[in-house]
Order: sequence, then structure tokens, then C-alpha cells
Amino acid sequence: MVQSLNTQVDLKARGQSYIGIGGQVGNFLVGDKALEFYSDRNVQDFIQMPWENIQNIGANVSRGKVSRHFEVNTDLGNFRFSSPDSGRILKIARQHIGDEKVLRLPTLVQMTWKKIQQALAKKG
Repeated sequence: MVQSLNTQVDLKARGQSYIGIGGQVGNFLVGDKALEFYSDRNVQDFIQMPWENIQNIGANVSRGKVSRHFEVNTDLGNFRFSSPDSGRILKIARQHIGDEKVLRLPTLVQMTWKKIQQALAKKG
């Protein structure tokens, strides 16, 4: 049995992890010590990210709404997730890691527009 790092859970939410081939559906446990993801298929497939190891966490924000998809960057690598409760997850993360580490990531349209501007600037 896997032992949670958290002593208190602030939020339990459904979601998906995009690690490996395909995705794994499971549960997020957001608590006082870590952000954790446990797969429904195999409880041994888990990700535990202590708050002190998280360098930043971010999601796209468009029209005032937080995207379902979010990224967590740690000292061990980058992890991509999605959850209908991503806004609540980010809000709790902000309390543990600070405002400066919760980022607004660019949307696909913003990234495409930036690439077009860069290409036009090189030609001109």
C-alpha cells in the first residue's frame, strides 16, 4: 500500500495524468505536504510532488477561465495533468508555494501569434 505524504488533505479531485503513452485516470490529493496523483488502474502508479520540490505550476487562462490542463515543473521533471477542478488545485497550490510560482501559461493562439510575429520580424 502506498503511503501518502500528506497528513491533511485539502482537496480530493478526479483527473488525468499525461505521463507515458496515453493517459492515466485517477485522483489528486492536494494536502499540507504535497500534490499527489494516484492512478485508478494501479495504485502503485502514483506521483508524489512535495511542495518544496515544485519550481512552478501553471495553466492557460482564457476569458477569465482556467483551463482543465495544467503543468507542474519540479526539480525531477515536468508533469502534465488535467482536471475539471484545476482552478481549485492551483488556488490551493498558491497557498503552499507562493504567488510567484503559480504561472499563467500562454494559450495556443498566443503562442501561434508570437511565432508569426517572430517570423515577420526576421524577414523585415
